[in-house]
Amino acid sequence: MRIAIIGGGAAGFFAAIRAKETRPDSDVAIYEKGSRPLAKVAVTGGGRCNLTNSFAEIRDLKQAYPRGDKLMKRLFKTFDYHDAYDWFESRGVELVTQDDECVFPRSQSSQSIIDCLTNNARRLGVKIITRHALGRIIPQADNLHLIFNNGLYEEDADRVIITTGGHPQEDAFRYLQDLGHQITPPVPSLFTFNITDKPLRELMGTVVENAITTIVGTKTRSEGALLITHWGMSGPAILRLSSYGAQWTAEKDYRFHIGVNWIGETNASKVGEALMETVIKNGGKQMGNMRLYDLPSRLWLHLLKRADIPAEKRWSELGKKGLNKLVETLTNDCYAVEGKSSWREEFVTCGGVSLASIQPNTLESKHVKGLYFAGEVCDVDAITGGFNLQAAWTMGYVAGSHAASD
Repeated sequence: MRIAIIGGGAAGFFAAIRAKETRPDSDVAIYEKGSRPLAKVAVTGGGRCNLTNSFAEIRDLKQAYPRGDKLMKRLFKTFDYHDAYDWFESRGVELVTQDDECVFPRSQSSQSIIDCLTNNARRLGVKIITRHALGRIIPQADNLHLIFNNGLYEEDADRVIITTGGHPQEDAFRYLQDLGHQITPPVPSLFTFNITDKPLRELMGTVVENAITTIVGTKTRSEGALLITHWGMSGPAILRLSSYGAQWTAEKDYRFHIGVNWIGETNASKVGEALMETVIKNGGKQMGNMRLYDLPSRLWLHLLKRADIPAEKRWSELGKKGLNKLVETLTNDCYAVEGKSSWREEFVTCGGVSLASIQPNTLESKHVKGLYFAGEVCDVDAITGGFNLQAAWTMGYVAGSHAASD
């Protein structure tokens, strides 16, 4: 059996290794359009490779996978994050789980993961062919004909697994659309927010550990650390929010309003009571000199100004109107977002081959027999924290298993 893997990324290598292990006598080849396989793995997690997550803080997979959660729940029955952890450790890669539940190689280098995948592929006899970009797939009576590099190279395969990753342009999926597959238009999924509010941007470098962010006018919400940057806002709370609201924000051309709860407390009455207690106990102190909720000093002064409260005002002079305004500012501050910025090199898209075109148990195409899909080429994507790579391992494992055993 000849099995062609199109795309030399995480899902591609995992599918190839699994296919070869499942059917040792098969001829398995990875075709990568670039000159260097696993290039995206090299930069993930800031070069440390956040390869999965403990999922300890995930109650519902929808939290981690805004698109594709039901499919991932099904596929996890075959190969989940525990299996991924064991897979790498059993092949010599020691792993560590951080306090935020993200899993990294103990070496803190993505090269450990790259070496593990490439060494295991080569040990099994998987061919790795670079600079081969697939242009067309022609279904034939008993196999699939592949045309690479605008016809300069052609090959036949009994099974083909597409693991080309996400693409920002819909045209990249045209050859699959021509075969009958439904394509969900791709849009960015992990990005930071551009905010032109000058006083906010002057706080660049400020971090709030437990913020709650919302997209005003929707039910979309996220929480976690928030980083103020020279262009606006970033950090986990923002990146997750961008993932949850990827399609909605694209439709709005990235012009919308974001609500920020700076203190992580959603009960406004409790916040009011805490402020009143401060008024009673520290009424003689200036408000600018006594920040609450462990907020950074510069941010506290910024929020007082947004609430129209002079920093020199004493707590005893706050009054009911001032107290209510401060509660609102702490729990429901609002900023206009005017565009987005990509998040480092870790570009992720939502969209791609619609799950309606894929068999959910095997990941085989519903339109072309012998054609399989795995990874971000499908309309499956996740928030930050190792969840996207976990999807690649899981889908690659399932596609490789079924392509080789069918």
